[in-house]
Amino acid sequence: MKRVLFLVLPILLFGENLKSLLDYANQNSKIVASSRLSKDAKIKEVDSNRGAYMPTLDIGGTYQNIDKKSAFQAGDTYNGFAKVGFDIYDGGRRSAILNRSKDELKASQYSLQDTKQSLNFQIVQDFFSIKTLQATLKSKEDVKKSLEEQLSRVKQFYEAKLAVKDDVERLQASYDTNIYEIESIRFKILSVKKYLELKVSKNIDSLDDSGFKEVGDVVYEQRDSIKSLISGQKAIISGSESIDSVYYPKVRVEDSYNIYDYNDVDPIATGMLADKQNVLSLSVSMRLFDYGSARETKQATILSAKALEQEINYKNEEQKISQELAREKIKTTKLQIASAASALKSASSAYEIIKQKFDARIVDNVVFLDALSAKTAADALHESAKNDLEVAYATYYYYSGKDLGEFIK
Repeated sequence: MKRVLFLVLPILLFGENLKSLLDYANQNSKIVASSRLSKDAKIKEVDSNRGAYMPTLDIGGTYQNIDKKSAFQAGDTYNGFAKVGFDIYDGGRRSAILNRSKDELKASQYSLQDTKQSLNFQIVQDFFSIKTLQATLKSKEDVKKSLEEQLSRVKQFYEAKLAVKDDVERLQASYDTNIYEIESIRFKILSVKKYLELKVSKNIDSLDDSGFKEVGDVVYEQRDSIKSLISGQKAIISGSESIDSVYYPKVRVEDSYNIYDYNDVDPIATGMLADKQNVLSLSVSMRLFDYGSARETKQATILSAKALEQEINYKNEEQKISQELAREKIKTTKLQIASAASALKSASSAYEIIKQKFDARIVDNVVFLDALSAKTAADALHESAKNDLEVAYATYYYYSGKDLGEFIK
């Protein structure tokens, strides 16, 4: 029994750390699974377009009935055939379509990576949001204990005629308000936790402490979302090249082997009808005029590619600005942490002094409640600033085009 408890105890004591959540989400999240399936579909599409270079083999059969036949015709004709065909030249259509599918595959691969990174960033935000809310909840619960003690004490003074009703009512109102805020925070934690579980695709009991490495020299890279757009633009351009093939000659060779059977045949014509036949054909076709339809289609495709290019330029600028702002946010948050730590130290010291005076009935409960409120707010602000710094680190790495999991301590 002791051995079983020893093995189970670590599971009960330790919760989920940020790295394990990101790793699990990258493998099991439904949104990642959807993006992965889209990529797999593109792989199949590439394989399909490669198959267009291979010969085709068709088999089939026909039945023909002639009501008023001539002397040299059969009333019923049965035909079974096998046909092999190969496109010798198609104006570059197959090549352009294959290149388009390859570019679309690259776009889907980058899209999959971007889905993972975007999801990871959301998980990081939820993780530290919960940490901040939990710290605020702990602070509120500490306030609850303090208010319970003081409320019980003031009630005793009131019963002994050493305090007035207002003293009791003010403390009671603060206590009830604090309980209301505790329940509100608990619901917020539950809400964020549920959405975090949705993103990770697993139930989460508790969260361990986690953090990111200090930002150093990081090589800037384009985000995978931008790389996906670039590959998508290349796919559009490749697709437009397939449109040009309409105006080029198309050469196809086919060889078909036919077997015939007949009913209702004039005896004179029986020996004149073939029962087996091999047909080799070479066809050449070329479009001369289509009212400019293909040309206009290509122009529309080129304009779509140019529109996407503008979006790519915008996204590049947006990423660089976001990275710069994230670096500034890190500097600002560090200053805020120092300021919040100083404020917490002063508020805690002031609270202890005022609490002693309140216990000695030197100050009234209004002063005590103000000191308690200031200490609670300073404590919550300090914890919030520390968690904001972790999110700022994550934001910087995210907009530097990096894998967030690599920078978790």
